[in-house]
Amino acid sequence: MEYVIAAIILIMILLVIGIFTRKKHYKEIDKLEAMKLELMNRPVLDELMKVKELNMTGETEVLFEGWRKAWDDIIVEKLPNVDELLFDAEEYTVKYRFNKAKATQLLIANVLEEISKQIDEIMEELHDLIGSEEKNRIEIDELKTTFQEIKKHLLSYRHQYGAAAEQFEKDLETVFALFDDFDELTSQGNYLKAREIVLSLHKSAQILQEKLDKIPELLTECEHILPHLCTEIEEGSKEMEQLGFQLDHLSLEKELAQVRNKIDAYMGILAKAEIGEVEEGIQEIKEEIDLLYDLLEQEVHSKHYITKNKEVIESRLAGLKLANAEIQTEAHFVQKSYHLSTKEMEIPPNIEKALSQLSKRFEVVAIKIKEDKSAYSYLGGELKEIEETLIKMQEEQVKFSEHLQNLRKDEILAREATASLNRQLIEISRLIEKSHVPGLPNEYESLFQLAEDHVEDLVKSLEEVPLNIKQVQTHLQQAQDSAEHLYVKTEELIENIMLVEKVIQYGNRYRRSHHSVAERLNAAEQSFRSYDYRLALEQAATAVEEVEPGALSRIEAIVNEEMEKIK
Repeated sequence: MEYVIAAIILIMILLVIGIFTRKKHYKEIDKLEAMKLELMNRPVLDELMKVKELNMTGETEVLFEGWRKAWDDIIVEKLPNVDELLFDAEEYTVKYRFNKAKATQLLIANVLEEISKQIDEIMEELHDLIGSEEKNRIEIDELKTTFQEIKKHLLSYRHQYGAAAEQFEKDLETVFALFDDFDELTSQGNYLKAREIVLSLHKSAQILQEKLDKIPELLTECEHILPHLCTEIEEGSKEMEQLGFQLDHLSLEKELAQVRNKIDAYMGILAKAEIGEVEEGIQEIKEEIDLLYDLLEQEVHSKHYITKNKEVIESRLAGLKLANAEIQTEAHFVQKSYHLSTKEMEIPPNIEKALSQLSKRFEVVAIKIKEDKSAYSYLGGELKEIEETLIKMQEEQVKFSEHLQNLRKDEILAREATASLNRQLIEISRLIEKSHVPGLPNEYESLFQLAEDHVEDLVKSLEEVPLNIKQVQTHLQQAQDSAEHLYVKTEELIENIMLVEKVIQYGNRYRRSHHSVAERLNAAEQSFRSYDYRLALEQAATAVEEVEPGALSRIEAIVNEEMEKIK
């Protein structure tokens, strides 16, 4: 009985699943049916009827026949085949052959997608043809108006275009011939080819208009402005030569000839109503002319610089020679009291040698200035270099002179520092004595001796004749470092001694009650008597902190207050 019930339940479950699955497939079949109807109702025929209103010859007739045949194939063959497939899918679904139904539905979907793409292509081509005809009709009239205005403008302002006017007329004849080609293609139903002509006319109109706008200005540049600038440079250079300027090195005649050749070449290009490289070329010519102007201006500025600075530079040269002789004398005098290195002593002779060479160079330039046969830009450049070199030499002289003067200042500072170091060592000894230090560790005594030795080396270096300031400063730095280190170690030593004593005194209260404390305090006292105060502090602090954590911090605060009083 149980098996029967189970079988009935299983059959009911399968039946329910089958019903839902079949319903799902019916839904998909309905969806595909709707897609088929949508494709069938696409307005292809309406668009084809619009084409029939056009001139049904030539290209239009061929295209129309192709589209009509393709649409008939879809309606007569492809969509009826889809109907049969839909019927098969529905039959498979009724018989619960769902795998077959699914495969058929997938095939239908692919076929419909292909038909949809084919219809889209037909519609797009139809729109292109119909749109071309409509656009052609509208734009061709606008283009005729545009070119009529261009022709009218050319007739009215022909004088502005020179030889280019004739080329413009030829271009316009070619353009107007395209209008005839357009009419012929349109009459033959070749609307797409006619569209190509319309697009070409648009481009031609744009190019012609750009040329009409730019060529008058470019002609003005080539015919008047640039030649005038060349003439100005020629006349200006002649006037300058009459005033004594030497301009042969600029090769102005050659440069201007090249510029004029370029202008003539650009005039030839403009005569053909072309502007491509002319705009850029004219800009380059302007830059070349500006450069020539700059070179002429440089000659003028150089002459002004020579006139203004020649005597100033000559005077500075003489002044540096005199100053160098004084510095050399001063260096020999200072050398008796202070040590000067070979390199330092060579500075004045080297400057003297350089000044001698520079003086000869200046004399050559002065002679050329007097002869008035050299370009002022060259002479001015030479003078400028001489002036810059003199400035550097003067800076070197000042630096060396200040070094000589600072030797005495450095000596005074070193002697004052030596006295201060001696006072510091005495202060350290007083601090040790005042603090009643039981004894000094060997390490500390070595530091004290090192500080005294460095101070002694400093004193000896100050007694040498001639005095070597660099050596003195080296000894001074060593002595200052060792004295400062000694002072820090002295404070640390005294603080450790006071801290050990306080900690041992504080820890004595725990000697009887804590055996380990007593042992560590005894060890600390032994270290203290051996002058190992650091170890003694460590041992005593460990003993006290063991029984009373935090006690060391309180003792340290007390010792710090006492240290401040000692200082």
